[in-house]
Amino acid sequence: MTEVDEAFRRAVIEAADAAVDAVLATAPADVDTGHIGLYRATMRDIKLLVAAYLADGGRHTGDAALVTRAVTYAEALAGMQGASGLFVGGDNVESPPDTAFALNDVCDTLELIRRAAASALVPLDELLGAIADAAAPAMVAGGVHTPNHRWELTAVLARLHRRRADPAVRARAEQWLAEGIDLQSDGMYSERSAVYAVFVSNPSLALIGDVFDRPDLHDVVVRNLEATLGLILPDGTVETVHSRRQDQRGELFPLAPYLVAYRRFAIERSRGDLAWAAERAAAQGIVEPQTVLTELLLDPRLAERLPDAEPPAAARRTQWATSRLVVDANPSRTVVLYGGSDYPSQRRIRSGLANNPTFLRLFAGEVVLDSVRLSRDFFGLGPFRAAEIEHDGDAVVLVERLEGRYYQPLAEGDRRADGAYDLADESRFSAAMSFADRETETVVLRTRIAARPTADGVELEITTDGPELPWALELAFRAGGTFEGGTEVSDGAVRLDSGTARYRVGDSAVEFGPGTGGAGPARYQPGEDYTYLGGTDAVGGSRAYIVGGSPGVVRVVVRVV
Repeated sequence: MTEVDEAFRRAVIEAADAAVDAVLATAPADVDTGHIGLYRATMRDIKLLVAAYLADGGRHTGDAALVTRAVTYAEALAGMQGASGLFVGGDNVESPPDTAFALNDVCDTLELIRRAAASALVPLDELLGAIADAAAPAMVAGGVHTPNHRWELTAVLARLHRRRADPAVRARAEQWLAEGIDLQSDGMYSERSAVYAVFVSNPSLALIGDVFDRPDLHDVVVRNLEATLGLILPDGTVETVHSRRQDQRGELFPLAPYLVAYRRFAIERSRGDLAWAAERAAAQGIVEPQTVLTELLLDPRLAERLPDAEPPAAARRTQWATSRLVVDANPSRTVVLYGGSDYPSQRRIRSGLANNPTFLRLFAGEVVLDSVRLSRDFFGLGPFRAAEIEHDGDAVVLVERLEGRYYQPLAEGDRRADGAYDLADESRFSAAMSFADRETETVVLRTRIAARPTADGVELEITTDGPELPWALELAFRAGGTFEGGTEVSDGAVRLDSGTARYRVGDSAVEFGPGTGGAGPARYQPGEDYTYLGGTDAVGGSRAYIVGGSPGVVRVVVRVV
């Protein structure tokens, strides 16, 4: 007989009970049907209430008040559904994928009710069933606008088919799946986003694989989970610097949401490495308890004992070739090196592109060097963003080539007496200049950063070739420590002109330098894409600057002391 992990089961139920307490502490009338996006939160609460009502051994098990509240919320949810069957609210109007997020929860709740066959849940079953039926045509006909939306929408189709088999619903699901899953060769989805992998692509593909008997889709999920193992950092977060979505901005993304996926496939495939990640995720607490408890009720295997955990090697170097990311770890420090920006090729800042200019991160005891960036002002194109990564022995080499252009007078045949030339984009800005008809003079800036991980840190060799201009190397440490050395500048940061300085947190310290004595400004410049609109992508924390100039070669060492 399979042994149950009672501690895990209890942790899930207790987390759900605590979440129910918070829901019941609010008045039912607090549901505002006009609130943007509220339909998703309302449905999450309904799923939570039903799961807690059905779970064995919880404080709220069998409590009729939960059913009453769930019915009230379901009535409100029905009021948020438009004539098209889609939910109303949010910036994506008439949105099939946004509706799909809530409808997936509707369908799982309906499945819980079907399996329970409890008469007390019949009114709720009728309300939610009507919502699902009204939305189904829009789910079959609807479109998407991001890669992960395809799998969220297909998951709805699979759940609708599970509820009531329909050849048209399945055919539409197969149409989306026929596009192929956007998993890169390095195990990252095309958006390279932890947020969308853990909340959308992985759970969607796992469910689709279950309903349509597609074990190949389970293999896709496992490949992503395997690739993510190397992204788990010493502070328990998942690296996102390479993402093409919102999570590239630098907010910490915990491992906790990966719990269900790691636990499921660790058990199903007897994988100790996945079990190690599942244990680390569980140690951070049960997030989204309505989802974890629902998954546990629908698939009781999740409560089985995990295989013995197999942690990763203490000293390792992991590479993600397509994402152009390297993590080099040993017991004293972990170095992250990144050279996969989309900016040099796309020349724009936009959701769906990898824009983060951080190229180095370092973890050493209590000290976290969250971001190292090379800032300069070259035609307003912003900081160094490598689009290439090379390997030279132990060194990881990050390469960038940028161009700025000056335009010559138009040839006689292209001139207009009225001066009304085409409004055109020249990749930096737009103007009524008919740029494509003009000869150009090109100014090139080449930057090469060779980063060589060492036993106690990393050595940087920064080589620039091009016009004379100053640059500033920004080292942004996670707040909570103090600088030793350097000269404080007006905004609280420090500037290092010579020698070395240290950043200390408790008993941990990281030394960096030497300073170059450069004359440029000690500040970060985000580039005209941001400054034109009065914005910035600057990071916070405790910042230090080493200033240098192009062309030339500068060497900087960052090490644990």
